[in-house]
Amino acid sequence: MSILVIGATGTIGSLITQGLASAGAEVKALVRQTGKREFPAGVTEVVADLTDVASMRVALASVRTLFLLNAVTPDEVTQALITLNLAREVGIERVVYLSVIHADTFTNVPHFTGKYTVERMIESFDMPATVLRPAYFMQNDRMVQQAIQNHSVYPMPIGAAGVSMIDARDIADVAVAELLRRDKAPAALDRVTLELVGPQALTGASVASIWSTALGREVAYGGDDVAAFEGQLAAYGPTWLAYDMRLMMAGIQKFGMRSAEKTVKQIQALIGHPLRTYEDFVREAVSEA
Repeated sequence: MSILVIGATGTIGSLITQGLASAGAEVKALVRQTGKREFPAGVTEVVADLTDVASMRVALASVRTLFLLNAVTPDEVTQALITLNLAREVGIERVVYLSVIHADTFTNVPHFTGKYTVERMIESFDMPATVLRPAYFMQNDRMVQQAIQNHSVYPMPIGAAGVSMIDARDIADVAVAELLRRDKAPAALDRVTLELVGPQALTGASVASIWSTALGREVAYGGDDVAAFEGQLAAYGPTWLAYDMRLMMAGIQKFGMRSAEKTVKQIQALIGHPLRTYEDFVREAVSEA
């Protein structure tokens, strides 16, 4: 029996696949077609589509443990609920699901409420699962790094309420630890929910200051205009996604994405090393540019 990673070709999923393989686990990576990404030695590609029930039944048939990460798409909820129902159908009792922090608070944000719907299914069926609720990924800012360096402006309108950004590598480390814990257990384990946050609450101004230090010149915060942010995203991608991201940023400005200090200590104890700071992330990003 093996661990199936759904979302294996993305930022988080590829890190999880690598971590599991390095730990000696038997890993299967779900792909829609073979050969699009190079996986570590020993990882088996499984071809299936989350909306194709027949292929998913085959993919899940010989799996003991499941990692589920759904991309933000219009049918994200359908994909997730079908997958979890099929997992129950074949008797999978070891699940790690990647949700999002404050999924129950950002109620008007489509992909937040979608993930909360999936959480409700997991809870209502008392599925033996770990629900991971990460805050904003530091790696999201890779998408705007060129703009920061070319124009000396940090354009993400995260406001001043405080966002405890977390490095994707730390998210992956937690997921690997939980997948291995569940996979190696002699029986199904109790359901748990873990909030995943970074070690510091950041604001638009403090993030701009960190980039200023790393680049050796002043970087300004672009401000809180979420309508302008939506317009910029819509010029390069789907308008539904741009609007979803606008609503998320408005929620971040209102509620923030902070967590208690004990949460940071809990995560560090679980992964066995300090959480990466945003300064670490920026220095690394600048050195690689």
